[in-house]
Amino acid sequence: MKKLIKHTKTYEYIAVEDQIGTVGISEEASDKLGDIYFVELPETGKEFKKGEEVAVIESVKTAADVYCPVSGKVIEINSKLESNPELISKSPLSNGWL
Repeated sequence: MKKLIKHTKTYEYIAVEDQIGTVGISEEASDKLGDIYFVELPETGKEFKKGEEVAVIESVKTAADVYCPVSGKVIEINSKLESNPELISKSPLSNGWL
């Protein structure tokens, strides 16, 4: 099955493959934030409704809330971001997923 990627008006994306969605921020959002130094990720197992705040990203410029693009349950987080939040800036659509 082909991967489907959709972007929201608030700069999040969801990439869906085999009925699993991967969420992150767009390259445009990453560029606007600048150097990212901290990310607060959701807990695995937590459920969110579309539009709810799911994460917070802090950069040298500002802090930004990340909103859930669809309703669903967190089955995995990108634990690499805990020690390397700059991955979001370097590759938001691949290694920088949330």
